[in-house]
This record gives sequence, structure tokens and C-alpha cells, in this order.
Amino acid sequence: MTLDAGGTNFVFSAVKSEQEIIEPVTLSAKGSDLFQILTNIIDGFRQVARKIDGKPVAISFAFPGPADYENGIIGDLQNLPTFRGGVALGPMLEETFGIPVFINNDGDLFAYGEAISGLLPEVNKKLEACGNPKRYRNLLGITFGTGFGGGIVTRGDLFLGDNSAQGEINRMRNRFYKNFDVEESLSIRGIRMEYANSTGVNIASTPGPKEIALIAEGKCPGDRESAIKAYAAFGRAAGDALANAVTLVDGLIVMGGGLSHSYPLFLPSLIEEMNSHYDTLTGQPLDRLEIKAFNLEDAADATLFYTRSAIEINVPFSEHKVIYDPSKKTGIGVSRLGTSNAVSIGAYAFALSKLDKR
Repeated sequence: MTLDAGGTNFVFSAVKSEQEIIEPVTLSAKGSDLFQILTNIIDGFRQVARKIDGKPVAISFAFPGPADYENGIIGDLQNLPTFRGGVALGPMLEETFGIPVFINNDGDLFAYGEAISGLLPEVNKKLEACGNPKRYRNLLGITFGTGFGGGIVTRGDLFLGDNSAQGEINRMRNRFYKNFDVEESLSIRGIRMEYANSTGVNIASTPGPKEIALIAEGKCPGDRESAIKAYAAFGRAAGDALANAVTLVDGLIVMGGGLSHSYPLFLPSLIEEMNSHYDTLTGQPLDRLEIKAFNLEDAADATLFYTRSAIEINVPFSEHKVIYDPSKKTGIGVSRLGTSNAVSIGAYAFALSKLDKR
């Protein structure tokens, strides 16, 4: 049984053989006190248990941090303020349902799901179909929504830190608002803030991101220029954060979360920011990245990404040749599974890996 826990909704499901086997159950994540929220969580899993045939073997789900995921303890959450002082959520569920419980970060499990059966295998299949020998084994997963989350999969394994703080990309510095973390720009409130700043309207009176996206697309009345600017600013802030992150990860990037659906409005500026350059003391520009970023949602850019660039070179003092690819590329695409589904698949795979080690 799985759960994708966001700041707004709890989405419960059941997964078998990397496939969801029931229609997900959605309950509110809002509650006046901790008791009500914990009751909702228990009720959600009970509803799932009633929908499946047989007895579930484990519970595995995503929950926002900070947390001690190894021991199933949730810490002081910014977006779920009733969790204060440490809540033993995993042990509570183990006692309630009598089965093992595994918890991890939602960004981590999203990345894991996309690495197993989402964007990562899709890219490698397309490379093979194009006769391109290049293969990708690392994936940075990011989610845009109530908050900004991340996770890393490296060569088939979910990367786990020593303090359950891996992939906390939200804590990067905001390039455009120096005293803010980047999540202040890469979130629902960030889109509203940029729209409010551009229109001169109080942020409390601004529409939500979905409506701002419709305004930008000319499908809804409002200040279209300001809406377009708001999403372009979102893209630049994201591009700056992802350029920093992919420098360390060196893999593909997959985007999820509610705001990722508006990628046509921000992905071009995101790619442009990642492919920008630094100034140097010599006056010569220096590429921001050692690799080039490609928009996998754009047909022309995707074609360039998948096109074979490997060549044969001679081995010195030998008659042999070897394959050498002088181009270094990363591709950025949107979730192929859907965020909640990717999290569920990631949670399932994570539970299996843990059960195998018991």
C-alpha cells in the first residue's frame, strides 16, 4: 500500500508488479490538529486494504521532510505544521496494520519511479532506436507544487544521505531574491508573488497558478504580459537551481508536481538559463555547464538530443579504433507516469528492496 503525501492532499494507492492495481483514494491533508490528520492517514490505508484482494505485505509511502526516514519519524514540517516535535508515523502504522512500513521523501520516490519505468527507460529506448550508443544511468527528479522537492537515482539505486536530507534542492539559495531559498520562487506562492509584483496587486488578491497559466495562454481574462513574465521568472529560477544540481548529479532531469503541467510557459527560459554562460577575468565567456541542456518536450531540441554524436577515433600506436562521444548532454522532460503514480511505483520498488534485505 502506498501514499503520496502533499501539503494539500493525501493520495493512497496499492501497487503490484510496478502497476497501480486500484483507483487511488484521495483525502485531505488539512486538519485542525494532529489527531485528525493521523486518523485520515489510517482511514486512507484502511480504504485501500478493503479494495485489494488478499493481505498487503507492506506499507511504503512518501512524506515530506525533515524526517528520520530510516526510523519512520516525521519532524517539523513547514507545510504540515501540526507535525511538531517528532511524530512516530512509521511505528504507529506498523502497530495498526501489523506489516512493515517504509517512508521516504516524496521527491526521492518520484525520482525512483521515473527511473524504473518513466522518463529514464523511455530516453534509453529512444536512443537505441536512433542507433545512438549513449545510455543514461542517473536521474535527478524534481517536483514543483506547494513546495519544491528533489531526489536522485544513480545507476539503479536511490541515493540516500546520512541524515535523511538527500536531494533537498529547495534549500538552495534563490539567485533573484538573495535572502530567500529557491522554493520561495519555485512553488505556488512563487508564481503568485511574481504575478503580484508585475501587476502591482497585493499577493492575497492574485489568482492561483492554474488561472495565471490560462491568462498567459490567452484563455482567461487578466494581465497576460504579467502572467507570461511570472512563468518566465519561474523558469529562470528553476534553471539556476537545476544547473547547480546537475553539476553534481550529471544525469537526466525529470519534472513532476502540479506546476509542471505548465511547462510550455517556463521550460524555454529554464533551458536558456542552464545554457547561459559566466563572465571571466579574461573577458572570455565560460559555459555555465560542462554539459548542454536539451528540452525533451520540444521536437527540434529532442531530435538534436537523440541524434548520434559518437565518432570512431584511433588508438595511438595501434590499428584499433574506439567509440568516442565528444558531446555532453542532459535532457529535461516532464513526468511520463504522472507524479502520484511515479511516487507509488518508487515506493513499491523501495519497499521490495528493503524487504529483500530483511
